[in-house]
Amino acid sequence: MKIGLYLRNMGPQSTRPLIADAARAAEEAGIDDLWVADHLALAPEDAEGSDGRYIEPLATLAFLAGITERVGLGVGVLIVPYRPALLSAKWIASIQELSGGRLILGVGVGWMDKEFRALGVDPRRRGALTDATLAFLHECFERDEVEANGQTFLFRPRPPRPPIIVGGAPPHAIRRAVRFGEGWIATGAHAEVLEGGVASLRESMAAAGKPAPEVVLLQLLPVDDDARLASRLGELAALGVTRVVHSWRYRDAEEVARVAARIVAARDAHAPSV
Repeated sequence: MKIGLYLRNMGPQSTRPLIADAARAAEEAGIDDLWVADHLALAPEDAEGSDGRYIEPLATLAFLAGITERVGLGVGVLIVPYRPALLSAKWIASIQELSGGRLILGVGVGWMDKEFRALGVDPRRRGALTDATLAFLHECFERDEVEANGQTFLFRPRPPRPPIIVGGAPPHAIRRAVRFGEGWIATGAHAEVLEGGVASLRESMAAAGKPAPEVVLLQLLPVDDDARLASRLGELAALGVTRVVHSWRYRDAEEVARVAARIVAARDAHAPSV
């Protein structure tokens, strides 16, 4: 099982020095991937914990691509209908190119009506917009010449398409993952929901002739208790989780390094020998 950490691209921790230091500390500790969140326009009444300060996620990943070498770079999740399809495709391809193929593209349809309103996007169309954008994204990564709005253009650079991991609740997210992606992102799901979602995803992917899927879980881990931490990682692996991402409000890069080392050690101590 892969281990990821959420980097705080929001709130007081989202300064250039702390983002950089935390990313480097996590990479040095052996973390597999780093993840960021997506909000563009929070209403004042919804800004507790961040004070409305969010660094745009794709810009953050582009920055991380330049200061790290090995660690995967994920967005969990990019709210697809917030952005024009061609602009999103160009950002995604550029990060994939400049990172050397390290991008993990988590996607979602969104839910916050006030943010949709600020962006001038009809939330009732979020599913259709997401599907259209994901279909367009596949086209862009499959050929050099693509058409948009009646105009043919060259889509370059065209690195290998990053894996698309669809976030959201079953059954809609599972269907979208099978149609467009390589896996599913669950957020703090109960064991029954997670187990059912994983089973449905595996069955549907196999029926579609696709490889075994990624299952990413965004969840707070019990990092203050080594025994509980190891037990929890074992439980998640048994449920079919292939990648767990720990999210918490750290204070500084030293805390990130300490927590990262602890999670990696717990995972590696119980990894099957090869």
